Amino acid sequence: MVQPARSRLQVLTYLIIVFAFSSFFYFLILHSGSLGNGRGLYVLGLMWCPALAGMLTLRLNGRGISDLGWKWGETKYQVRSWYIPILYASIAYAIVWIFHFGAFGNPEYYDSLTKTMHLGGSPWISIVMGIALTGTYGMIRSVSSALGEEIGWRGFLVPELSKTTSFTATSLISGIVWSLWHYPILIYGDYNAGAPTWYGLTCFTVMVVSISFVFAWMRLKSGSLWTGAILHGSHNLYIQGIFTPLTRNTGKTAWYIDEFGCVLPLVAIFFAIYFWSKRRELPVSS
Repeated sequence: MVQPARSRLQVLTYLIIVFAFSSFFYFLILHSGSLGNGRGLYVLGLMWCPALAGMLTLRLNGRGISDLGWKWGETKYQVRSWYIPILYASIAYAIVWIFHFGAFGNPEYYDSLTKTMHLGGSPWISIVMGIALTGTYGMIRSVSSALGEEIGWRGFLVPELSKTTSFTATSLISGIVWSLWHYPILIYGDYNAGAPTWYGLTCFTVMVVSISFVFAWMRLKSGSLWTGAILHGSHNLYIQGIFTPLTRNTGKTAWYIDEFGCVLPLVAIFFAIYFWSKRRELPVSS
């Protein structure tokens, strides 16, 4: 039988630890002036703070890391975790391109791929190969970096919240915490796509809270934290690595694209509603 007070105390302990650990990397990132500094190690360290906090919380409460949900689960949930972000990103960017909020095909992105791949011959050989390799093998790197966050958010926080709260509350709370955790680098750093901070912050928060319904449902249904890692890795890879770079700025494109524009959050709301409607399919926490 779950003891609500003890479970809530563990959640509180986790939140204190994760923000305490993260503060060190917030300082390094903000003091250095950019997320790109420190050869990417500042950001990598920050992304692994949720995992370390989750493991330490379990240790302090006499629990093992096996409670994080390491089992693979049914492969169908892992496959869905891969293509769901592609689906909502495709819908969002199709809207952007169709309504000319941004244009499909960015010469600067094509030039960077041509230089980076350096295959010679027609530039399109490098462009196609670059996008293909990014969308396939790039998942390995993307999932490995996202795993640090997901061990904490979906490995520990979501299942722990689900013991004492409804699916709706679990999704909302985990989404709010997840978005707040990004605020220091969003407000004071350079983690944005060019829109005003207040606007980007609003769009980002709506998007993160909305997709948290997807992440929480997949985690609780599958029993595996790997759904979160794959969802997160797929989201970061295809939006940040392919869809956004492919989009040419037509004026105020930054107000519509990426995680800081308005289109993706609006699409994400519909996905949140869909998964919320399927909440009764989830197993009951014991």
